Parts: sequence; C-alpha cells; structure tokens
Amino acid sequence: MDYADALRAGTGPVAVDAERASGYRYGQRAYLVQLRRAGAGTGLVDPVPLPDLSVVQEAIADAEWVLHAANQDLPCLAEIGLVPRRVFDTELAARLAGLPRVGLGAVVESLLGFSLQKGHSAADWSTRPLPEEWLVYAALDVEVLVDLRDALARILEEQGKTEWARQEFEAILAAGPPAPKADPWRRTSGVHGLRNRRQLGMLRSLWQARDDLARRRDVAPGRVLPDAAMVSAVQADPRSEAALLELPVFRGRANRKLVGTWFGALVRGRELPDAELPLHSKPGDGPPPVSRWADRDPAAATRLQVARAGLSELSEKHSVPVENLLSPDLVRRLTWTPPELRDAESVAAVLRAGGAREWQVELTRDLLTDAVTRA
Repeated sequence: MDYADALRAGTGPVAVDAERASGYRYGQRAYLVQLRRAGAGTGLVDPVPLPDLSVVQEAIADAEWVLHAANQDLPCLAEIGLVPRRVFDTELAARLAGLPRVGLGAVVESLLGFSLQKGHSAADWSTRPLPEEWLVYAALDVEVLVDLRDALARILEEQGKTEWARQEFEAILAAGPPAPKADPWRRTSGVHGLRNRRQLGMLRSLWQARDDLARRRDVAPGRVLPDAAMVSAVQADPRSEAALLELPVFRGRANRKLVGTWFGALVRGRELPDAELPLHSKPGDGPPPVSRWADRDPAAATRLQVARAGLSELSEKHSVPVENLLSPDLVRRLTWTPPELRDAESVAAVLRAGGAREWQVELTRDLLTDAVTRA
C-alpha cells in the first residue's frame, strides 16, 4: 500500500479516527479509517476489502496516535490490526484541562477557532460507495487532530497536568478491549417496567432470539425488533401467534413473517422452571444502590457524603470533572467497605487495587482517609 509507505516516511504524531455503522449493522466494526501524518497527508482507508491493515500498523506502530475519545475507536481498530503503543486522547485531555465542553467540534472551535462540518456522524457508514460529502466530513476530523493535540498539550503543561495526562493515556492502553457485558439483555430500554422474574425470563428469551437473528443478518438488533416492542409483548403475554400480531409493530409485514420466532421465544421464557428464571437484578460484588445506604449502614452513608464533598471541592480547585478525579464506583466501594486499617497507606492501597492512577491516589488519598475515619 503506497499510503503506508508515505506514513512510514512521515514525521510526528498520527491522527487516527474510525467510522462505524452503529444503529445500522450488528456490532461495532470499522467501516472507514482516517489517518493523517505530516509528510504523508490524509488517507481514507476502506477496511471492508482490506480487513488486515498490518502494513499500516507496521508503518505507524512507533508513532504517537492522536484520537478523540480513544475508548470508542480502539476496539474496532484492533479488529483490523491497528493497535497503538502510545496515544494522546484529545477528549480526555480536554477533560483534564477543564474545558466546559469536550466534544470534538466544541474543542476545535474553542482552541483552534474554526467550526467543523457536522451532520454525518450518525450515518450508515457501511454504505457503498460512500458519498463524496461523507468522505470530506470524515477527512476533516483528522485534519485538525494533531493541531488540537498540540494546543491541549500546552494547556496541560501550563496547568501542571502533563504527567496526569500521561498516566491516563497509559491506562487506556493497559485496559485493553472491554470485557463482554454480563446479561446484556438487562440493558433493554424499558426493562424496569417488568415486575416479576417470569417476565424477565420472557424478555431474556425474546432478546436472545432477536440477537441471533440480528447477528445472522448483520443488522442492528433495534432494526430487527425495537426494545419497546419486546417489552410490550412481554407485558401483554399473548397466548397465541394471532394475539401477538394484534400488538403494534408486530402487525408489520416483516414481523408477521417472524411471528413464529417471536412467539416461540415468549413461550420458552414463559415455560422456564422457576430455578432458571433470572433474578430481579444481576448479581454483583459491589455495594447496594446509594439510595439504600442511609437505612442499611448510616455510617457508610456519612462516609460517602464526606468523600463526595471533598472530591467536589478538589474538582473545583483543579478544574477537573469529579468522575475524572476518581472512579465514582471506586469511591462507593471504598466508603461502603473501608480497609481494616483506616490510614492513608491502607486507603492508597485500596485505590491502587481499584485501578486508580498515581496522580489520583496522591490527590485524593488524604481526603478519602478523612472520610473513612470521620464516621
């Protein structure tokens, strides 16, 4: 690939972006990859006919990759052989720098002084051929990334946060691809409207049937059958295919053809033995919902209140969002189950074990030690 040779001969960081077809296709694969490097210019790569981009990987492996919201793009890039060794995440950098808005367009306008063309971010990027105006839109995203990186790096340096950013970027790479979510069917919109385990079992069965069909067709599950239709079918609990066809959405021609699939899934869920029905909430090792703390453990509720107040003050002082100072889940776990020895060293050990970076540990250790000892 000639462009890979140009990238290898180029200099400085490499701007990288990817476009997916979320809401149209099954999964989160990349349907377009955009790259830009000084000396190489901008390249738009179609990974559909070129699913193995190892030649590009070899050309830029040692360079710093600049991405906006790297966590969104790194998994789909890894699927086609693109894995960075160093990254600069402009969205995360903007958060650490205290910018009020961290979307790419807002940050570019704030720091570089011009507006990006928008309008195709939610397009079906699996479309072939891609319209020229979409390609122009895609190219613009990487045209500005390196300049944006430099502007944010200067701000972070002025604020004394360069080391914070370095640790955060290393943590992104160390985290690797996200683990599969447990019980993904529980993320169905409207699931909280179901009142008993039998209904949850029916929804799970229907969700699995939809997911299997969506995977085979390579279509986003919501386009096969909307979440709202699944929940309404479970609530209606039809006792025949004809009764299911009376419900909205199921009356459509596409779902009339699939009525046997949907009704069969409902029947399987309805007939599950009680022991195989899902629980109301997925099992977890974390603390209960915060709304229940005051009743179940008032001391823990006080610890959390003190911790949150301290973190809020720290957030304002350093102009960093609270959630970037420390994972809210880690704060809840620490205050619900403090270490046996409630000193700064023990608190720091808990934070490190929970994935906190050293800059976060140093910044929050003392106030969290105060929180777990005060109550």
